[in-house]
Order: sequence, then C-alpha cells, then structure tokens
Amino acid sequence: MTFKTLRDFDLNEKTILLRADLNVPVQDGKVSDTTRIDRLKPTIDYLTTQNCKVIILSHFGRPKGQVNPEYSLKFLPAVLTEQWSINVGFGSDSQENITLLENLRFNPGEEANNIAYAQELASLGDIFVNDAFSTAHRAHASTTGITTLMPSAAGLLMEAELKALTNALEVPQKPVVAIVGGAKISTKLSVLNNLVQKVDYLVLGGGMANTFLFAMGKPVGKSLCEKDMVDEVKSIAAKAKAANCEIILPTDRVAVREFKENAPHEIIGLDHIEDDQETIDIGPQSIKDISAILDDAKTVLWNGPMGVFEMKPFDNGTNKVAQKVAALTKKGKLLSVAGGGDTVSALDNAGIIDDFSYISTAGGAFLEWIEGKDLPGVVALKEQASKAA
Repeated sequence: MTFKTLRDFDLNEKTILLRADLNVPVQDGKVSDTTRIDRLKPTIDYLTTQNCKVIILSHFGRPKGQVNPEYSLKFLPAVLTEQWSINVGFGSDSQENITLLENLRFNPGEEANNIAYAQELASLGDIFVNDAFSTAHRAHASTTGITTLMPSAAGLLMEAELKALTNALEVPQKPVVAIVGGAKISTKLSVLNNLVQKVDYLVLGGGMANTFLFAMGKPVGKSLCEKDMVDEVKSIAAKAKAANCEIILPTDRVAVREFKENAPHEIIGLDHIEDDQETIDIGPQSIKDISAILDDAKTVLWNGPMGVFEMKPFDNGTNKVAQKVAALTKKGKLLSVAGGGDTVSALDNAGIIDDFSYISTAGGAFLEWIEGKDLPGVVALKEQASKAA
C-alpha cells in the first residue's frame, strides 16, 4: 500500500482527528441502521488502546454551509456511547477522551475545501486519520485539505476497504466475474466501460440487461428498457470483445402483467414476450448459467440486483446467485467484494450479508472506484505519504 496506516505512527497520548462517515439513516428520530457506526468501532478500539484523545469529524445530510438544527449531530453521541460501550462527548467543550464535533457541513469551508477551515480543523489535533472511504470521492476540507497540513493515515476501515477493492479489481486473481444489475445503463456507462476492460465475465441483470437484449433484437414487451441506448450498448459490446470479456445476459426471464408482490408470473425465453408483459427477474436457467461461471471464478465484484428484489418472489434470482457467491466464498474458493446503491440491501435480503469477503457501505465512492476514477481522499493520503518518505 502506498499510504500510511495507524501502525506507522506512535499514537501514544496523541490527539487524533478522525474523519468518519456518521451520515447514518434516521427514522422517527432514531438511527435505523448502525452499520457505519459498528464498522468504525475497530478504529475507535485501537486508538483507545493507544491512550489517544479522539476528536471525530463527520457530516450529516446537506445543510449547504449553514447551521441548521435539523442536521445537528447532537443526537448521535448517546448512540455511539451505546454501540461502542465507551463514553462519547459532544462539541468543543467536551472533556471526554472521545468527542464528536458538530456537523462539518455547517461551515461553508468544508465543501469548498477552504484552506482556512482545514487549518482550523488541523489545529485541534496531532495526527489526522481518515476512516471514511464513503466520502473519499469528495475533495473537501476534511478529506483532502487537512492532509496537506498534518501527518495523515488511513484508519482500519479505510485500509480494509482499499485492500478489498485493490484485490478485486486492480490486482485480482483470475477469472474475475463482475455482476452488475440495476435499472438503467445510462447511470452506469462509466462502470461498464471500465469493467469490460478489467474482468473476464460481465454478468448483467435488471433493467440494464433488457437494454442489452433489445440491442440484440430481442423483444422486451413493456419491460424497463432504455431503447435510446442501443449505440452505447454496441460500443460496450465491442470493447468487451476486444478485451476478451464475455458479457453474460439472461437466457430466460420471469415475466408479469401486473407489477406487484406475488403477482402471477411465468418463465419465458428470449424470443417471445407479450406486449403487456414485463420482466422483473432472471429465470432458473439463467441462475444455472451464472452459477456454472461462478464455479470457476476466483474473484467476484458485485454491484446491483438481478431483479426487483424488493418484491417477493422476484428476489429469487438475486438471492440464488448471491447465495452461490457466499457459499463459494465460505469454502475459500473466491474473493467476493460488493457495494454501491441497493446492493447492500439486496444482499441483506438474501441473508448472506456476513458471508462475502467484503461489503462496502460506500455508495458514490464505490461506484467511482469501479469506474476507474481517482478518489481525491485516497490520492491525498498517498501524496502525504510520499512527501513524508
């Protein structure tokens, strides 16, 4: 790795500025998913053993550079205290060893990457630790500006994320299978164009598979399909062929006339679909075909569901393929990395959220990584490490 980690510093009795992503989902005033909080705990525990004072920096929502009580982080220390079993204070007057500061985005200097605001933050501690991969695609004061002002390291969560993604896409064991689902090709053009040059198989599901099938001359009925994207599909297909990447499309589909849970449905082939039918999942033969490819795979990168997993039984395709990946992972036969968008929810629904090698909670940052883009927060850590060398 070309960036410094916590283990590269003497942290004893130092004050650590810890950039976290505590932009957690809240419903009815309560945190509805503590995943991001729980994943930060190993870093908190490590810093605690080093007798550090920890000042946690995070954003919450989009207050647009203005103080807005609706986006205050004041509610969170009690939750952190409960989840981490250690007292967490709030605000600059806190006397606790671990303190959460108010929402970074209340200051317009945060999103503007204002150096004066970065200096204000840097003055609070001795070492900066970035443990928020999910914000690494933003060039903000607390992700990039601050790294130019003080010694900086990746936290344990950031380190694990970067290691998993590097092993999945940059230096993977082959064959590599990318499984990409979702509604629209137009939102993932960069992802697809990058992946076909890096993986051996690209398995497509969801609405984007319909668009590929339509471009091949297959009927799609009233299925979700971007008929104006045919040229882009042909361009991706040509790139894939040149790079020896095989694009895997459904060979059978689950079709309905009514879009609702437990709707009457039938399995159809590729050459026939009624005008009033739409496809909302892959069929049993497609599941078998994908499973056969996975049996020989060494690395799997997953982004997006195979069908409308939110409605039963149309989560079957996603569930079966996910369970296959999980089983092979548990046997030590492949490395599996997933993330982005609805992926975490889809894999949680499949009951295998703990059985993949790594599941990223990052949305935009994960997608930009698999698009092949440089992430400013990661670049900043690497640049700081090279200057210190």
